[in-house]
Amino acid sequence: MAQEPTSSTLDRIHAAAEAEFLEKGYQSASLRQIVKSAGVTTGAFYGYYESKEALFAALVEELYRHVLDTYHDAVFRFEALPPERQVLQMGDTGKTCMQELLCYMDTRRPTFHLILERAEGTPYAGLIDELVALEIAATERYCEVLRGLGKTVPDIDRRLEHMLVTGMMNAYCEIIIHDIPFADAKRYVEELGDFYTAGWLKLMGQ
Repeated sequence: MAQEPTSSTLDRIHAAAEAEFLEKGYQSASLRQIVKSAGVTTGAFYGYYESKEALFAALVEELYRHVLDTYHDAVFRFEALPPERQVLQMGDTGKTCMQELLCYMDTRRPTFHLILERAEGTPYAGLIDELVALEIAATERYCEVLRGLGKTVPDIDRRLEHMLVTGMMNAYCEIIIHDIPFADAKRYVEELGDFYTAGWLKLMGQ
């Protein structure tokens, strides 16, 4: 029987790094232990990466960017709609985006555990903050769209707005953090979308 092909050196480094980062977090993870677990020399490691930070980035950068780009694109497509269409699709666009992101994150859960729970000390610890900033800016622009349509929209306290959006983003991420099964997770995303849409419409006086 033919032998199974051995994994590449880079694959072994990535697997060892993921295990070490998941167990200890970025700051406490040991590069020496990663190299040892991967069965490679320190010299071989440095042939691929210059630092522990660069290694962590290699594991998470693409997925981190994908989430932000997907959310940004959803906001852009929504805001490209005529104002009347924006009013009609206000809640549906957000739910569609979050369902798309759920499908993406579900098949890559270990990496998203790294981003959401083990990234302290890296630039990737700020995913929720970046999503919150995107959503707050989009919410304020939507309020201006409503006013442009002649609707009365009360001013929303910026502190309250920040708390609500942060809570919303954390709620979505809890689905991954707690490894909610996919079928339940899809339902939760739908229900969270309905909940927050109703709340925002009330705050906006609609």
